[in-house]
Amino acid sequence: MPEAETILDPAIAARLKRTPDGLVAAIVQEHGTGDVLMLAWMDDEALHRTLTTGRATYWSRSRGEYWVKGATSGHHQHVKRVSLDCDGDALLVTVVQTGAACHTGTHTCFTDDLLEAQ
Repeated sequence: MPEAETILDPAIAARLKRTPDGLVAAIVQEHGTGDVLMLAWMDDEALHRTLTTGRATYWSRSRGEYWVKGATSGHHQHVKRVSLDCDGDALLVTVVQTGAACHTGTHTCFTDDLLEAQ
């Protein structure tokens, strides 16, 4: 990951518990329906960009670069709220989703049920 010079609020940065590679899990939820759409990763710079632009920005571990959701696909995420969990190791990003959230073209990335209790 590049050394990005971030201007993330130091009070927010101090609360984050990052993985060894500097990332925090971002759980993405659809505003209105409550559907869990996807899981992505943010570092301080991605979180700063998300908070200041209102457009969901993530760190792509596979590509090794920042990406704004929808920049190439047109399936944008307009951020309504960002919350930090009680431990500081996960973010909940509530968005208005335009188009599919998953890169496979589905509404949500969570389509493979492993257990469904009766």
